[in-house]
Amino acid sequence: MNLVIVESPAKAKTINKYLGKDYLVLASYGHIRDLPSKNGSVNPEKKFEMLWEIDSFSKKYLKEITDAVEDSDKIILATDPDREGEAIAWHVKEYLTSKKILKGKTLERVVFNEITKNAILDAIKKPRQIELPLVDAYLARRALDYLVGFNISPILWTKLPGSKSAGRVQSVALKLITEREHEIELFKPEEYWTLTSEFTNTENKNIFSKLSLFNGEKVERFSFRNKVEIDKTLSIINKSEFKIKDINSKVHKRNPLAPFTTSTLQQTASGKFGFGASRTMQIAQRLYQGVDIEGETTGLITYMRTDGTQLSKDAITEFRSLVEKEYGKEYLPDIANSYTGKKAKNAQEAHEAIRPTDILRKPKDIKKYVNLDQFKLYDLIWSRALSSQMNPAEFNRNSIVISSEDEKINFKANGSVVKFDGFLKVYEAPETDDDAKNILPECKIGEGVNILKLNDEQHYTDPPPRYSEASLVKKMEELGIGRPSTYASIISVLSTRNYVEQINKRFHPTDRGKLISAFLEKLFTKYVDYNFTASLENQLDDITSGKVEWIKVLEEFWKDFYTNVNSVKEKRTREVLDLLNESLGNLIFERNDQNVVDRKCKLCSSGELSLKNSFRGGAFIGCSNYPECKFTRPLSKAKAAAQYNLAEPKLIGKNDLGKDIYLKNGRFGPYLQYEKEIEIVKEEVKIKKKKKKKSTKEDNNMKNVSIPKGIEVDNVDLVQAKFLCSLPKVLGQNPETGQDIILNSGRFGPYLKCENKSARLDNVEEIFSIGINRAITLIADAKPGRMSSSIIKDLGEHPEDKKPVRVMKGQFGPYIKYKSLNATIPEEKDPSEITIEEALILIEKRKEYDKNKKKKKKK
Repeated sequence: MNLVIVESPAKAKTINKYLGKDYLVLASYGHIRDLPSKNGSVNPEKKFEMLWEIDSFSKKYLKEITDAVEDSDKIILATDPDREGEAIAWHVKEYLTSKKILKGKTLERVVFNEITKNAILDAIKKPRQIELPLVDAYLARRALDYLVGFNISPILWTKLPGSKSAGRVQSVALKLITEREHEIELFKPEEYWTLTSEFTNTENKNIFSKLSLFNGEKVERFSFRNKVEIDKTLSIINKSEFKIKDINSKVHKRNPLAPFTTSTLQQTASGKFGFGASRTMQIAQRLYQGVDIEGETTGLITYMRTDGTQLSKDAITEFRSLVEKEYGKEYLPDIANSYTGKKAKNAQEAHEAIRPTDILRKPKDIKKYVNLDQFKLYDLIWSRALSSQMNPAEFNRNSIVISSEDEKINFKANGSVVKFDGFLKVYEAPETDDDAKNILPECKIGEGVNILKLNDEQHYTDPPPRYSEASLVKKMEELGIGRPSTYASIISVLSTRNYVEQINKRFHPTDRGKLISAFLEKLFTKYVDYNFTASLENQLDDITSGKVEWIKVLEEFWKDFYTNVNSVKEKRTREVLDLLNESLGNLIFERNDQNVVDRKCKLCSSGELSLKNSFRGGAFIGCSNYPECKFTRPLSKAKAAAQYNLAEPKLIGKNDLGKDIYLKNGRFGPYLQYEKEIEIVKEEVKIKKKKKKKSTKEDNNMKNVSIPKGIEVDNVDLVQAKFLCSLPKVLGQNPETGQDIILNSGRFGPYLKCENKSARLDNVEEIFSIGINRAITLIADAKPGRMSSSIIKDLGEHPEDKKPVRVMKGQFGPYIKYKSLNATIPEEKDPSEITIEEALILIEKRKEYDKNKKKKKKK
């Protein structure tokens, strides 16, 4: 008998079918052991010796594996083809070795990039041994993350109450987000003007152009800074005569993009579909592990955690054959396209790019076997991979220069027309050419033209945009921070710890996030430095390639880090807050008329404002004269300004019934308040009497309506206020079912509801403009049976009783829900990345904890 060990039971079932009766395939259910969450799990004094712990859940499946090992001649470790997969294989081997049951047996390691019959059978024929450098890199990374987390986090808990923890890479990602927020807060917009023109030629054809030269000087962004300057320019231009000075035409080629890597897939799926990094990886994991097609589980894509852009020779041959057959020889390059260059630092190109396992399996062929999100992602991967082996698209790019008689004033018109669509036939790439749709008329050099219209437009410079998931992933990749397989987890952890929040798909650091980032920047400067983090990632890569020993990397890190930790431990909390007052002063305190930071309390006039922190509420600004002076305000000056503006209720206007609508500021943010109709009040009083509930007169008469997060309070006018007060609102009927589609706003923002389907509006401002056609589309794309907005992820059924296992969003953080049992998810775990195997382990741990608790009570 040959025993094959993989991570997941779903994969085990599929592979067992491929290998036949001479093989038994069992699942380890992910990692079989890990570092226990307590001090001493990594011991720097003993060459970073690690104490591994096997949880009770894994024991059950390890017994099944050990029993099978005793009856087997060969043990094949077939976990994933990456560092984590190699680590799981190593852990299994170490465990079996400790049981002394491998004597006289063959132990092999095999890897495969796709779960298809041919790939599995081919991998079995090419066994190898466990690659220890990959294991060493895993050990180094695991030890580093543990040492940082278990040394900095306790300091955070004592110095900044309410803070949760600080991760090695998450803290650097948080720094990126908070630094961008600081740039936005300090940004001062600058005015500038642009000038465009519409000319007509002798054939009465219009030419749209932009001013490119004035007074013999090239026109730049700030050539015209105000209305006076642009008016002088207009006056001169209106007195000038113009003619065609130059006509230029050339063919521009646009090359196809490389097949997807992990990070480019995450970025593109975010831009095209609005998928978060975690969601993209969940869908890709399912496509990799396989879906049921005509009774057989079939892997649809290759392994989805990769930095590589290369394709196998067999895949390229199949791609080229399909291109020629489906689209013609003109779409096929003479030589296969290759993609090796990569801008990101530290690229590990061990695996192929992400591609379909069978390019002949077109998206339309699998549509009925997958859900909508899976179809979208498969279609994206299929078209990107195939288009990578096609010819470039070609455009006729034309330009016309229109010049004054003295040639001191030039206008330039640009246009572009598709000559040959090339790879765009298959893959819809985002448009990068602003002039792509501007078709220029036929003109002759020397031909006179007349000004039809001059358009002067005022602009203000914009602050740098906040990071979206896609742009944050791109930035981390550019800096060499983290690795593609960790990006989704990094982003999720920042959100679940309440260090950042997403508004209109953009990251805003919370006050707590700003405080923690400032704390780390001030007291652990080296360890949140971008270059240091990237350099450490480089060293971990060097371990992987066998260039450096993992113990040496840890020793070098630990020496300075340990000294840094001890020096911070000695600082008093007040001393820490004073340091943060200094470093954050420009951002959190106002300036006086002399442009000097002013910390004088506006309420008592004698106290000094200072940074303070509470366990529950996080960071805030308070007065040194507390408790005599109880002045407080949010950390953010912008939030504080909004709070001051709403210190007194603001009358917005009257509703259709003539009742006043007020804008107020409450404990949970700004809200609208108006007086309800008397009939409604009477009905509510009756209901409350039946339920024996007490209510005040104000409770009965007044209606409060929260303003969705993301809507600027200062911009709320009477029209918007009346609209928000009218919710929930029926937009129309679903043409498929005839049922009402209802628009409403809830705890997590605006959403649509129709029977058992609900869809969130990603752009909060869309609540005021959404129509029935857009609503029908969103409801059609929504998944049925959204049981609760507190469900983060539905993991499937428990193998023992088929009851649902879910990841839930709770008041004190995410947790696993199984029947009446709730199991806490460790902070270092990304709740959206939790697998059913990991959830089952957490459930068993919770059961074990409850049993021990009952035993103690009996004693």
